[in-house]
Formats: sequence, C-alpha cells, structure tokens
Amino acid sequence: MTQFLFFSGKGGVGKTTMSCATAVAEADAGKRVLIVTTDPASNLADVFEQPIGHAITAIAAVPGLWAMEIDPDKATAEYTDRTLAPIRMIFPEQIVAVMEEQLAGPCTAEVAAFDRFADFLDPTVPTLVPIGGDAFDLVIFDTAPTGHTVRLLELPEAWSKSIAEAESGAGQTCIGPAAAIAEARLKYERALAALRDPSRTRFVFVLHPEGTSIAETERAGGELARLGIRASEIIVNGLIPDDERQSPFFASRIRMQERYQDLIARRLPHPSRLVPLLDGEVRGIARLRALVPLLSDPHAARPVFGPMAGAVERTARDTAPAIAALRPAGGPRTVFFAGKGGVGKTAVSCAAAVWAARQGYRTLLVTTDPAAHIGQVLGEVIETAPTPVPSVDGLWAARVDAKAAAVAYTDRIIEDAVAKGRSPASVAAMREELDSPCTEEMAAFDQFIELASRDSFDVTVFDTAPTGHTMRLLELPIDWSRQLDVKVFASVDGDAADEVAKARFAGVIDMMRDPGRSTFAFVMYPEATPIIEAGRAIDELASLGIPLGLVVANMVLPEDACRTPFALARRQMQQAHLAEIEARFAAPVLELPLLDGEVIGLERLSNLLAPALVPVAAHP
Repeated sequence: MTQFLFFSGKGGVGKTTMSCATAVAEADAGKRVLIVTTDPASNLADVFEQPIGHAITAIAAVPGLWAMEIDPDKATAEYTDRTLAPIRMIFPEQIVAVMEEQLAGPCTAEVAAFDRFADFLDPTVPTLVPIGGDAFDLVIFDTAPTGHTVRLLELPEAWSKSIAEAESGAGQTCIGPAAAIAEARLKYERALAALRDPSRTRFVFVLHPEGTSIAETERAGGELARLGIRASEIIVNGLIPDDERQSPFFASRIRMQERYQDLIARRLPHPSRLVPLLDGEVRGIARLRALVPLLSDPHAARPVFGPMAGAVERTARDTAPAIAALRPAGGPRTVFFAGKGGVGKTAVSCAAAVWAARQGYRTLLVTTDPAAHIGQVLGEVIETAPTPVPSVDGLWAARVDAKAAAVAYTDRIIEDAVAKGRSPASVAAMREELDSPCTEEMAAFDQFIELASRDSFDVTVFDTAPTGHTMRLLELPIDWSRQLDVKVFASVDGDAADEVAKARFAGVIDMMRDPGRSTFAFVMYPEATPIIEAGRAIDELASLGIPLGLVVANMVLPEDACRTPFALARRQMQQAHLAEIEARFAAPVLELPLLDGEVIGLERLSNLLAPALVPVAAHP
C-alpha cells in the first residue's frame, strides 16, 4: 500500500532540500517514489536541476524517482473540464454557460489545486500508478509554508462538510450546484482518512533553531492535532558547525541555536534529527546524495563543496535610490515586501515600518501571511483592525486573518440582506453559499483591498506571504472579473455592485502599477533559489504592468566574521550571488547584514535597517 510522507515548516527552513534528499535516498534504496510539491512557487525543478512541471516526470539521474509541481492554472482548467463534462451532456447551453461563469471565479483556483492534491491521497485515482503499471511505494509532499499547508490540510474536512450541507439544503455551493461536485466528497473523505492514518501517513516538521520557526511549528502542530493529524518527527536544520566558535560572530549565533535546541526539546517532544549547515547550496543530484548520510547521522562527515567561482568583494553603493523607494513622493506610498519564505520579509517589513514612523510618517504595517510573525518581531499583540503600536509613535499595525475576516464578512452580508428585506429562503440560501472554504479567501481578499485602498496613512507597508500565495493575492483584483455579485458586495444590488467593486479594484490596480505611489520590494538572501523564485515573480508582475521598485539583499555575512574555510566559502558564494542580483534586476539594491542573533525587538530592527539607509557619502 502506498505510504505518504509530508515535509512542512516555516518558509526557508529547508523543506524542499530535506524532501528531495529523502526522495533520492528512498529511490536509491529501491522504492518507487513520487515527490509532489503543493507550493505555488515551486523550487523542485531548481533543486533537481531539470524541468518538471504539471505532470508526473521521471528524474533523469535517479531511477525509481518521479516528481510533479502542481500548477494552479492547469489544475483549474482540468478541474473545470472534469466538473462540467457530465453537465454538458444533460443540461441546455444556457445553464452550462451560467455554471461556466461561476467556475471562472478565483475561488475555483484554490479548490482545483486542492482537488489535485487530494488525488494523490486517494488509492482509487489512477495518478498513483505511473508508466510501468506498479503503484508508487511512497509519495512525498514538499508543502508550501506552514500557514498555507494547514489550510490545505483543513480543506478535506471543510469541503466534505460544505458539500453535505448543500446537498441537504438548496443544493448550491459557492462554485456551483452540489450535484456537480458531490462525487468529490467521497474523494475528500478518503483523503482525510489517509491523512489521519499513522500507519500510512507520516508528518515531518522542518525548522531552524530560531524563535519564530519554533512558534510556527508549535502552532501548526496544534492545528493539525485538531484535525486528527499528528506530527511524526522533526528535523532541526541549519546548525552551524561547532568549529566556527572561533569567530565571535558565529559563536554568538551558535549559543543562540543551542538555547533554542533546548527549547525545542522541551516544547516539541517528538523524535528529532539534527542537520548541519553546509558550506554551499544543496542543488543537483550529486549534492543531494552527499547530504543523505547526514539525514540519519548528524556526526557523519560533512561534505565540503568549497568556494564558488565568480566571487568578488564589492564596494558600498549609494543608498539614496533605496531611501526614495521607501518614502512618500507627494502622496501616500504603499510598499509591498515579497519573496521566498524564510528570506526575512517580516523582519525587513517591520524594520522599514519602524524607520518610516521614526522619520515622521504616519505608517501602517500589515501582514497578509497566515503565520503573522510581525507581533513576535515587534513584541506586540497585533489585531485585525489597524491599531497603534504603543512602543513606536506614528506606527499602526494590522493582520489579515482569513478565519476572523470570514466570520465578519458573512455577518455583514447576512445583516445587510436582512435589512434589505430579503426573504428567509433567500437569506438561508445566501448563508449556505457563504458556509464554504472559499469564503475565507474572499474575505481575506476583501480585507486586503480595504487596507490597500486607505489613504489615511503616509506609508503603508505590507509584509506578504511567501511568493506563490502573494502573487495570487496581488493578481486577484485583476482576475476577479464577473464574479462580483450580491453575496460578495451586498451594500448595493445587481450591476451597481459590480461597478462599486470594480471601482475599488481599479483604484488598487492603478496604485500597484504607479511607481510614484507604490514600491514592490523583493527580499532575497544571496543564494540561487531565492533569486530564481524572485525572478519568476518579477517577470509575472511585469506582465501585469507592475514594476519592480527595490531589491533587498538580506542576511549578508559580514566580511570580518568570515575567516575559516567554511565561513569563507559561504561568504564567497554570497558575493557571487550579490553580483548576479546586481546584474539581473533593474532596480536599486539594498544590502542588509546577517546579525549575530535574531531580529526581534526594536533595537535589533534599528540595527538591521537604519545603518543601511544612511547615504554612502555620510559614512566616514
């Protein structure tokens, strides 16, 4: 029987590396292995160094290993065709056309990606039998960062409930008649049963020995436990080798990691593995195989990849263009910090918001990331509505909370419908449609639009979710075309609702496209996968008319801390990638250092950004 293995955790902790190395090890041991990524911004192809895409693809250098990257757009087209096929055979064209319009909405994309994910947990679906006729022995899921993965794993239960309730009521869901998708209910129930079966499914959390990573792992573990899914083990990744203690900088980071290892042992009592930080990037089959012994034995010999070619120490650059990208220019400015999980978006966003407030600008900091770490970084409780941050004059903060937003969103629509005298049957049908997993996304999107539309702040800083989910959020104002009806914007009726909504969307779209009013800043650390992922997202934004405004090269190793072969190799790797960043992206580049401890609290935030924003000419 096919076994399932999930790798999850905060962005940037090494989930893809751990899952790919495990897949190679299991295939080399003679198993038929499939690795699937549920992350919209997949790095599987980058790590395996070969094209993969939205089809089960053999990994050329590893017999017995296949991979697939779920593409949300292709999954949506497949889902729509499959859903409408039986309808086209029974109903007239007019009814089919109405359903096609419903299924053209942005909600369908999430449902479709989830539906494709559920296929791999269902033994009755032929996708688990690749060319050759034998089923996979093991399916490995390289998941999106934790907040989005928890939502994905909640969906089997949520959609089964939504379909069942629609069948017993008016028979209507937010993406069409329940009859059209009722068959999926059994598949979702089988998927949930597989997830809850410890004899078939193991769940591994990957984390760094850092406070935010531990907090996110704890929170996700609790959410999964409520679904009847329990973590099997943890991998503590990125441990600095002990012989780097000779450097005061690395000695400080090692002591920090040791404190957090003790905390992990107390608060996450699962079987654990320790994996050290290596002197270079793990990309390609040879390096994945070199990592494999360390997955089972932390004392195994560490591979030495050595210095990277093309490293040149670079001189300081003028930071005036970066400062201009963060300041208002004759009117409010909105700054979006985006990038791969784990690149430090939250720390950079918080530091930028604190800096702007201390420059005298009335500033709002918003996080759209389900993990919502800005409270932990600022040391404050962050509410869903903009609330002053007591420790920083001129700074307000808010978080987009999909679950809380969905409750308020549903209540608002139902109250408005009742006030307008809608019939009890109409209100009941409206409530039935809103009792759907799609409502969370619609409500979060609505809250994002409301916050992005405000002009009462001089500077609004968005700390966004990891790249794939952020791209979806930013594209929604453009993609949400004819899906604007009374259940979404209930303040007016019919065509008037469409016009009001379109006007709101048009305002946000115009703002995002105007470099005088908004800045898209991509944060990356100087390694290949964050640069590649950012490059893809920047190209996608450009196709929507949204320009790149700033690049933040984060976590740059200080030169005076790098004296050993290990540290020098990592520093040289970074310098080569910094040169690549400078050459590749047509935007100001702001370099920020890796500090000797976590970026938590106002003093650390000031140490991160304020020195970097002093013009070069002012340096002694």
